[in-house]
Amino acid sequence: MTEVLPGSLTRAAGPRSSINERAANRLQMSELDETDLLAKLDLKEYESEALNHLLVFGRTTAPNIAEATGIPKARVYGVLDSLADRGFIKIIPGRPKEYQPKSPAEILKRATENRRQEYETYRRDIDDIREEFLSTFEPQFQKASEDISPTEELFHVVDVGDPSESETRALYQAAEQEINVLTKSFEYLDDIEPALENALERGVTISVLFVHPQQLAAENRSIQDTIVDQLANTYPSIDYRFSNNSLPWRGTFADPSPEYDSGRAILLVEENEIPLHMRQAAVTENGSFVSGLDRYFELIWNHDSTEPPVHQ
Repeated sequence: MTEVLPGSLTRAAGPRSSINERAANRLQMSELDETDLLAKLDLKEYESEALNHLLVFGRTTAPNIAEATGIPKARVYGVLDSLADRGFIKIIPGRPKEYQPKSPAEILKRATENRRQEYETYRRDIDDIREEFLSTFEPQFQKASEDISPTEELFHVVDVGDPSESETRALYQAAEQEINVLTKSFEYLDDIEPALENALERGVTISVLFVHPQQLAAENRSIQDTIVDQLANTYPSIDYRFSNNSLPWRGTFADPSPEYDSGRAILLVEENEIPLHMRQAAVTENGSFVSGLDRYFELIWNHDSTEPPVHQ
C-alpha cells in the first residue's frame, strides 16, 4: 500500500482502488441480484439455488425444491444437509422432512461465525506445528543467509496490489511505538483500516503527512477531503499536516531508532509515467535507512508543512 524506492525501483504500495472506485463498487453491490448476493456466502451453485428458493418461498420439502430449482433429486438432500450444517436452514422432522430457512440476519451471522471458526482452527493448527517448524527450518534459513551482504539485505520488492497491501498491514500490526505516513491523499485507508485501528488501540502514535491540496489534481483533492474528514471525525488522535511541496516518494515507516537498530518501511518513488500495475514497492527493515526516512519526515513536518484547518 505505501511506496518507496530509489531510482530503479518503481512506486510501490499504493492502493489498488481509489475512494471513488470503492464508492462505485458499493453502488454495484447495491444492484446485485439474489444469485450474486448468495455467492458472497461462498455457496456452491446448488446450495445457492436451494437457499434462494427457501428464502423466497419458505418452508417446504426436498422434492419440491428439486422440482422448482432443477437440482437433481439424487443431490438435493446432500445440498440441504450442507446448508443445515452451516446453520443457514433448519430441518423439520416428519414424513416427509421439511426445510425452513433461517432469517437473513441469522444467515449472515452464521456465515461470519463459520469463517471465524475456520480461522481459529487454522490458527490452532499453525500453533501446533510452530515449535517443530522453527526447529526444522530456522537453522537451515540461518545457514543459507550467511553469505548475504548488508547491501543485498537493504531492500526487497513486492508487486503493487495484494502483496503490497499485505506488507503494509503487517507493518501496522508489528509497530510498537510510532507509524509515519507520507501520501498524496491516503486513499488506501479503507484497505488498511482494521490494522490501523488495532495499532491505535495498542497505543501506537500515527502521523500522516499529506501533499498540500494545491499540489493535487481535482480528483485527488476530492479524495483527500474525504479522508481528512474521516481522520478528523473517526481518529482524532492521528496527527496530520500538509506538505507545502510535492513529495519525491510516498510510503509508510514504523519505529525508527536513533541507534539504527529498529524500524521497517514500505515505499515507492514518484514516477507518474509508469502505470501503477507495473510498479513495485520497496520494503526494508534496515534501521539506518528507516532512521534517515524519519529525519526527512521530521524536516518536512516541522519546516515545510502546513497545519490542517480547524475541523468543524
